[in-house]
Amino acid sequence: MRLKPRAYGFVIGATVLTLAGTAVPAVADLPGETFPGGGQKGDDVYAQVEVITFDTSKNGRGPSAGAVSAPVDWSPPPCWYAPKWSPSELRDYYQRNYEAIVHDPGMPPDARNEWNEERHNYIDGDYKDFNEEKKGEGMWWGAVYNPNASLDDQLKCDRVPFWADNGETPEVENIITPEILAGLAYEQIKVPGTEVSLAPGGKSKVNLPTWAWLDGGEFKPVSVTASLAVGGLDMSATTTATPKSLRIEPGTKDARLHPASGECTINGDGSIGEPYAKGKAEQEPPCGVTYLRSSGGGAYAMEATVTWEISWTGTGVAGPQALPDGTFGNEQAVEVEEIQSVNR
Repeated sequence: MRLKPRAYGFVIGATVLTLAGTAVPAVADLPGETFPGGGQKGDDVYAQVEVITFDTSKNGRGPSAGAVSAPVDWSPPPCWYAPKWSPSELRDYYQRNYEAIVHDPGMPPDARNEWNEERHNYIDGDYKDFNEEKKGEGMWWGAVYNPNASLDDQLKCDRVPFWADNGETPEVENIITPEILAGLAYEQIKVPGTEVSLAPGGKSKVNLPTWAWLDGGEFKPVSVTASLAVGGLDMSATTTATPKSLRIEPGTKDARLHPASGECTINGDGSIGEPYAKGKAEQEPPCGVTYLRSSGGGAYAMEATVTWEISWTGTGVAGPQALPDGTFGNEQAVEVEEIQSVNR
């Protein structure tokens, strides 16, 4: 049996996941529900049973750290199905929603009838008394929505609650998997800021190379692990971001990049580029920019963007699996001045 989960403005059997690792009840859920797994009665905190936990202890740190930007043709999972209720908990859930809906004078008759039809299906329809006779042998599964996804994408999970025995993985599209956990962990990845070191120090000079580099000690892989253990399931996925390259946009067309592509590859020690050393002022740097015109008393907005290679490993998966590369960058003000002795 399938019903539209947002028909007439209410949500049927759905839960929204928060980034903190707890989940907020959907519109139709009511305060005071008894939650399994130690949930807090009377609070707007949903059942711990379906909470996906995130280990961010190996994430990027610091005030300039931020989330990587994924390609426009990829996004984290918008919704999925996970274990949510025991028989008695689903019965209580429907009873509370039933009382709210039948006493709501503004509820359209079609919506009330649809809700009643769904509720009775678990009482004396395909199931009997919410499968109470199988208590402890399985759980009711339901939809969980990613709050960062669009409404249209969330509605891809439109099934009403369904039963699965402990340890069974239902053959349903969008069922929770390690790959979904990996996509959600991707959303939690934070990487260090990308303010590059520039030299020679002070103001850059017209027609003299400005060296740019990132220290390998600061730019190293970061990772987030997402886990779910409930209803006989025990799965996790670790998503890792590894620095891959640095791209420089000089902030003006009057500049020459080193290398010409503007893409500086990462070195074996994790660093990018090469630190400037005395006596190299006129040498071409492995990573940098030569400005051909003064910034005229102002500054150019040079943008340094690091590309991060994203991969994941997880329960039952052999070897790292690729996810789309992510990027993170910021602008730096670069003042460029003329040197009188240099002919233009």
